[in-house]
Amino acid sequence: MRHLYIQRYLITGLLTFVPLWLTWLVFKFIFTFLSHVGAPVVAGLFAGLSTEFPGTAEWLSQEWFQSIIAFIGTVIAFYLVGFATSRVFGQRLLDAFENVIGRIPLVHTIYGGAKKLMTTLSTKPAGTQRVVLIDFPSPELKSIGFVTRIFADSAGRELAAVYVPTTPNPTGGYLEIVPTEKLVTTDWSMDQAMAFILSGGAVGPDKLPDGAHPGSTPAGQ
Repeated sequence: MRHLYIQRYLITGLLTFVPLWLTWLVFKFIFTFLSHVGAPVVAGLFAGLSTEFPGTAEWLSQEWFQSIIAFIGTVIAFYLVGFATSRVFGQRLLDAFENVIGRIPLVHTIYGGAKKLMTTLSTKPAGTQRVVLIDFPSPELKSIGFVTRIFADSAGRELAAVYVPTTPNPTGGYLEIVPTEKLVTTDWSMDQAMAFILSGGAVGPDKLPDGAHPGSTPAGQ
């Protein structure tokens, strides 16, 4: 009987730990990304402060402290940018910045593509739902994808560009070109889909969309 208790406690401990571990992975990724964005500015600021106030040099040189300040500073900066661009003055500054970016060929391509992707994912496309399921990586399996564009080939067949993010880091993924008749439509929102991906499937709607099997209803019909 003792081994049954040990097995039960181990399983209970595992089931308790896995959600915490997944949460930590997602938080660590977000924290690392945001702290790296602000790290150069914080490092330069702290170097100047250390020169002016030598007594604080040891404290300001701590990597963990710089990471926390960089994280907080980046979050505040994102908020301020969002606030500014929602105002006329901020929008004019952004337009001026984009005009400069547009004069640099390679940078313009990267910036324009990234901006269009973010804009596309924030709006619903005409004729199909944004969040779909596709046969990937094999016909027997399904993956969540985000439709980014609908277009046609030379024969007039309607195709969809579908971004398939990875778990638990959705910034990496695959771009698949899928005939629209092979898309499985869903009624999931972007938030629901992202929660499902980030949690490794632990968080999300209780039911899969109708037709999440061969012979499902084509998207856009």
